Amino acid sequence: MTRTVYLNGDYLPETEAKVSIFDRGFLMADGVYEVTSVLGGKLIDFAGHCARLRRSLAELDMASPCTDAELLAIHRELVSVNDVTDGMVYLQVTRGNPGDRDFAYPPAETKPTLVLFTQNKPGLADSPSAKTGLKVISVPDVRWGRRDIKTVQLLYPSMAKMMAKAAHVDDAWFVEDGMVTEGTSNNAYIVKGNKIITRALSNDILHGITRAAVLRFAREAQMEVEERNFTIEEAQRADEAFITSASAFVTPVVEIDGAPVGAGTAGKVAARLREIYLEEMHKAAI
Repeated sequence: MTRTVYLNGDYLPETEAKVSIFDRGFLMADGVYEVTSVLGGKLIDFAGHCARLRRSLAELDMASPCTDAELLAIHRELVSVNDVTDGMVYLQVTRGNPGDRDFAYPPAETKPTLVLFTQNKPGLADSPSAKTGLKVISVPDVRWGRRDIKTVQLLYPSMAKMMAKAAHVDDAWFVEDGMVTEGTSNNAYIVKGNKIITRALSNDILHGITRAAVLRFAREAQMEVEERNFTIEEAQRADEAFITSASAFVTPVVEIDGAPVGAGTAGKVAARLREIYLEEMHKAAI
């Protein structure tokens, strides 16, 4: 079945959707994006994704193409028309098409480009990796310094995922100045003595929407949370490790650079946090 996508006010078959070669998203990676998960036909943590989208746009002095209410209506229409039960809605905003290539931003009246499409992922919440866990390698973090802005500049994370694939593991964690920043498309955590440790928010990491929810639920469950830097060596000595993201939710990490984490199996803290997160998100889904 051909998907219906959204492009600048129109719902179109994906084969008919076209974006100009002069669009700054294509030429300059001058754009931001969000991915909202869908479970049971409903959107997960939609308000959080809208808030981060507004922040990313503001950080880049980029105009918002529509209101949150309009975005919600578009999301719901795409989920409905594409018959998505479990999956994701991808949203991208670029600075638009100024009519030619130039490093300087185009005039303020240039209309942003807004694209949305769905991805069907049956059984999204039942991924086998939630039970088996992930194996990761560490790679140097050479990305630009504003990782808190969710831009479409994803070349190095893509390269890191290919490094992981070449090493026959699942993913990679970035390391800068000896400290773990985050995963290629997720936030990174370790657990030691029932204390959850993760890097504090800054320009160095993405301000994960799932991260915020999981840490809130952890504190509500009387789990101790410490936001600080940690090394790969500390992670290897931890009792558990895990990642969070909009599509992976909470997923354990069982091996880092060839060394098992804890018993080398999925841990109880990660499992409990995943259970709590999915339960609460199902209740709050819209």
